[in-house]
Amino acid sequence: MPETFYIFPEATHTSLIAKAYQHRGFGRDESAQAAQMASMATRHGIRTHNAIKALHLDELFGSKVGGCIRGASIKKLPSRFDATEVWDAQKKLGQAVAIDAINRCIELADKHGVGTVSVDNAFHYLWGGGYVMEAAQRGYIAYTNCTASLAEVVPFQGKHPTLGTNPHSWGFPTTDAVGFPIVIDWATSVIAMGRVQQLKREGKPLPANAAVDKNGNPTTDPALAVSLLPFGAHKGYGLSLINEIVAGFIGGSLPTIRSRANIQGEKQSCAFFFQVIHPEAISGGAFATGRNQKQNVQAVLSDILGHGNEQCMLPGQIEATWARRSKDAGGLLFTQAEVEALSEIAHSCGEKPLAISELKTANY
Repeated sequence: MPETFYIFPEATHTSLIAKAYQHRGFGRDESAQAAQMASMATRHGIRTHNAIKALHLDELFGSKVGGCIRGASIKKLPSRFDATEVWDAQKKLGQAVAIDAINRCIELADKHGVGTVSVDNAFHYLWGGGYVMEAAQRGYIAYTNCTASLAEVVPFQGKHPTLGTNPHSWGFPTTDAVGFPIVIDWATSVIAMGRVQQLKREGKPLPANAAVDKNGNPTTDPALAVSLLPFGAHKGYGLSLINEIVAGFIGGSLPTIRSRANIQGEKQSCAFFFQVIHPEAISGGAFATGRNQKQNVQAVLSDILGHGNEQCMLPGQIEATWARRSKDAGGLLFTQAEVEALSEIAHSCGEKPLAISELKTANY
């Protein structure tokens, strides 16, 4: 059944979110970067990591409690490796750090074929898919993973949440081949906690076997969900574990105290890992029947989606569809519950609340 969405001009939304961050004491540039990512997420239908989630995270774990430092500067640490950098984010706003990191990776990849930036002492960067999508749209292969703000996921066959939702995000420059960048972006839990919050706002149930209540029993009630389960049993658990191990090598904190307990000598911040690969750097050159690299990628994808598989979807296709809908609608698409939440944000920073009766609608 089609759902009604309210159309909000993207420029107005970006301006509002930037003002909300500035109202909280963040600098103009970092506020603009956070607002840019919030609008990008909504434009692509990523409702679990939109501005509402971003500001909520800042309120719970960020600038009000010291988990994120307004106006902090990134400290670039010494390295003997030309293609890699390690940064101490000093708890700077995560979206601003991530945008700078992916851009630096691209610069390194242009010079060395590959570029890697590892980030310690970070604050959550929200939608990882947005950063790799941006790189893929510019012609690069990109990857990022991060540790989540909280340990909310129970390990396979465990009882206590000791892992984050710990997403992995890959982006591939496939616009010439299929019309959009393939973006493989997922939390390693069945669903993200942002999805739980979204469904709670909208009075909808969780999928089965996605979350447990305070007693460890499976629940589909988002109001009762306190911990999440890994997708694919041991497989999702292993992928989540990757993030914690990579973060451990960078300098990451213990998962169960991250953003929570203040223990003397321990850290509470997240860690990020970014890598960008220039396609030329991995080309073997021996493509069949005289195809070039782009033609070969297109041929591979055509083969995967052939043989009766023509109706199968590619990762990133849903996001591309939402981006087209947003473009056709002439603005960002929000549910009524989201418009009400954005009105509260506007009110909190002294801006005029949104008048839902004045917004055009679209049904999808």
